[in-house]
Amino acid sequence: MSGVGDLPALSETQWEIMNAFWEREESSVAGIWKVLNEKRGIARNTVHTQIVRLEEKGWLTHREGDGGFLYSPTVSREESQKSSVQRLIETVFDGSPEGLVLTLLNGGTLSKIEADRIRQLITSAQRKKS
Repeated sequence: MSGVGDLPALSETQWEIMNAFWEREESSVAGIWKVLNEKRGIARNTVHTQIVRLEEKGWLTHREGDGGFLYSPTVSREESQKSSVQRLIETVFDGSPEGLVLTLLNGGTLSKIEADRIRQLITSAQRKKS
């Protein structure tokens, strides 16, 4: 898999498509359409167009399989998430990770379980640095 640094940002629909690929590693247009159509109803042509665009942008690659092309991601989900969060921190929060965390905490979107898990991760990261 290649790096995500030079790849263009993804739209919401493209994130949905990429998440479906990351869950399957490789799929046809029909396979991805079936998954997305069950979730929210989407035209097959829309999925096909987005997959073609994702390949043109470098997010996907394809090989010929039985009955058509099989597409697969060129970057990992984890790498993509890290890059997107970093981009968000830099552009929306003026480079401040604290701003992102404060927004999450003040927005009330974290459950108690998630907050506890974050506390544990922070403690673990501090121990590693010591």
